Amino acid sequence: MELKIAGLVNDSIVDGPGMRFTVFVQGCPHHCRGCHNPQTWTFEGGRTESTQEIFEEIIKNPLLDGVTFSGGEPFCQCAALTELADMILGYEGFKMNVMAYTGYTFEYLMENANAENGYLELLKRLDYLVDGEFEMDKKSYELKFMGSSNQRFIDVKKSLAAGEVILAHDPWDNIEIKLL
Repeated sequence: MELKIAGLVNDSIVDGPGMRFTVFVQGCPHHCRGCHNPQTWTFEGGRTESTQEIFEEIIKNPLLDGVTFSGGEPFCQCAALTELADMILGYEGFKMNVMAYTGYTFEYLMENANAENGYLELLKRLDYLVDGEFEMDKKSYELKFMGSSNQRFIDVKKSLAAGEVILAHDPWDNIEIKLL
């Protein structure tokens, strides 16, 4: 399946917990003021790559803890990202988590999910979700993995099971590093 992307980053430490491979999709309907990636807004820009090609790039790096779908708006390309997530989650070589950033809220995605848009199918593959549009007047550099205080870092599996938003914690927060 083909995916319209703005770019790929092989070793991000800012797009979620641990070392991550980040897929920046092309196209976004939100156009948030102060957006970090306004070049991803147009649906006509970027380039096309197959999910297989992207997957092959991902598995070249055994140091990865996970893969992040960012943008642009990942939920505008649910079918291709669901396929890519299935490849990642089914790979026997090493275990990675999958997360996404979205300008939609978790509640919006759940209320509007249908077979045609694929929102629920993509959500089912995610471990984490940062939801909500970036709001310039709520911007903060003190938030982990989020740009503005209206956004939430969500444990998707727990939220789907509970039928309500359950906030996640960074799994790296519990690791104690001792200097010799």
